[in-house]
Amino acid sequence: MKIIGDYHTHTNFSHAKGTVEENVISAIQRGMKEIGIAEHGPKTLFVGVSEKKLHVIADQIEDLKDKYKEIKILFNMEANILDLEGNIDVPRTIVPRLDMLLVGFHPNIIPSRGYLPILYNNCMAKFSSSRKKIARKLNTTAMINAINKHDISIITHPGHKIDIDTHELAKVCAKRNTALEINCRQGHKLKDFVDTALDEGVKFYINSDAHHPKDVGVMDEGIKLANELNIPKEVIINSI
Repeated sequence: MKIIGDYHTHTNFSHAKGTVEENVISAIQRGMKEIGIAEHGPKTLFVGVSEKKLHVIADQIEDLKDKYKEIKILFNMEANILDLEGNIDVPRTIVPRLDMLLVGFHPNIIPSRGYLPILYNNCMAKFSSSRKKIARKLNTTAMINAINKHDISIITHPGHKIDIDTHELAKVCAKRNTALEINCRQGHKLKDFVDTALDEGVKFYINSDAHHPKDVGVMDEGIKLANELNIPKEVIINSI
């Protein structure tokens, strides 16, 4: 199996190392045909990227497209779920510029009033089985609402630090043509629900989630996991 695109990489615009251009160069060196810069939404605590800086990234990508014609460079974003209604932190002016929208749960977000029930119950789930059930239901509701409300290409690192009804997630992903990510940094969490996702016809991307240029396009862990879980190459969108 060969992976030809890496759609989830970070830069020094957030908490990662390296520039947008350095990520692009690394992707070329790794034999990638496509590279996505997918910075965190503005509501990510400490490392969120502002609307203004997101436009700067998009502008840089436009300039780099002329310089590196051998690779397709995508302006992506890793947005956060903000509340039970499935709202996400993508500024309106950014939406028309996005090539791919990636969305995931992150515990370290600036909490809005609508997020407090999710935050509270996930914190209390460590101490109470009843709260764990409530947290799972709220997490699932928020994720499903987000997928139904937005045109989401990929759910990032599913299962990472969040409990969710994987069967319900898989059903809505299949219906909405939203893929799940095999994350090379956190992909082991996927083991719990790959079989369910495959049964529902969900597709996958293998991404590096690189936080340093040297890790862009390094897909060994994701490929290993896909092989261990018997995920057919045909359902991994960025494989050949």
